[in-house]
Amino acid sequence: MNFASDNTAGVSQPILDALGLANDGRASSYGADEWTKRATEALCEVFEREVGVFLVPTGTAANALAIAAATPPWGAVFCHADSHINTDECGAPEFYSGGAKLVTLTGGGAKVDADECEAMLKGWGFGVVHQVQPACLSISQASEFGLVYKPDEIARLSEICRRHGMALHMDGARFANAVVSMNASPADITWKAGVDILSFGATKNGAMCAEAVVVFRDDLRASLGYRRKRAAQLFSKGRFLGAQMAAYLENGHWLELAGRANVAAARLEAVFRKATGARVAGPVEANEVFVWLNEAADRALKGAGAVYYDWSGDPGLGVPGGAGEKLCRFVTAFATTEDHIDGVARALGA
Repeated sequence: MNFASDNTAGVSQPILDALGLANDGRASSYGADEWTKRATEALCEVFEREVGVFLVPTGTAANALAIAAATPPWGAVFCHADSHINTDECGAPEFYSGGAKLVTLTGGGAKVDADECEAMLKGWGFGVVHQVQPACLSISQASEFGLVYKPDEIARLSEICRRHGMALHMDGARFANAVVSMNASPADITWKAGVDILSFGATKNGAMCAEAVVVFRDDLRASLGYRRKRAAQLFSKGRFLGAQMAAYLENGHWLELAGRANVAAARLEAVFRKATGARVAGPVEANEVFVWLNEAADRALKGAGAVYYDWSGDPGLGVPGGAGEKLCRFVTAFATTEDHIDGVARALGA
């Protein structure tokens, strides 16, 4: 019963099979192979237009390179204080942008508050040589607390960015979960809503190590090939990234995998809502469930072998913690089974 992260799950069988097939024979190197071509064509189909595609092995690389392409060294990158780029990437966005500054914002559920963003920019020293200059806003889809940005929310943030000459970046480590949650068109929640550049995740959703920087704005493409090489993120045997991404996207496999994870999260939420000693901290919109547990429930779950993260602070999801409770995060994955959920129910007597 491992709910620590969707990264703890293995590789989906179709992707694993694709890696085996790609291993047969010889292929051109550095992404000049048929698998990478197929993956690029598939992403263009997913987003209903031609897009720039740069495959990389990690989400940190995708985020850092995407942000660097949109931000000069004297630039400011606005992001939520709880965002992955601010808390879990060891300064990679700052490093690969040549020193750009992260400027943090707040908002419930780790979603950027558009009014706060607008107010901060209104008082900014644009053109003042002593201050970093706003260049990019980065949002996470789904957010670090499992909430999704709706198309109108993205469009409003994009409009703010446009007025202030900023690019809009989306960290889509759990993009598939958000698409399934909203039953939305990938195009409608990216470029049609004003997203300029996307970190398109696959690793958390069944791949071994495959992410893509997907570029919607032509002027942001130019430097990415060089940036990827300079950052040591250009695989010589690029077919193994291409094979993963192509298999991930083929026949809607990526949405099927995300759908499994989201359904598991909904089932887990239902168990917690029936259990004594557990209170769901807020809406469950993707594959993360945040729960307030009392000491007895926490002890029962860990005694039954459940693995999950203790979380600090209040996520601002609408349900504050009570005396003797602690916040815990449970993440489901494509490989989460009914037995895993039933194990939680048995441990809590639900």
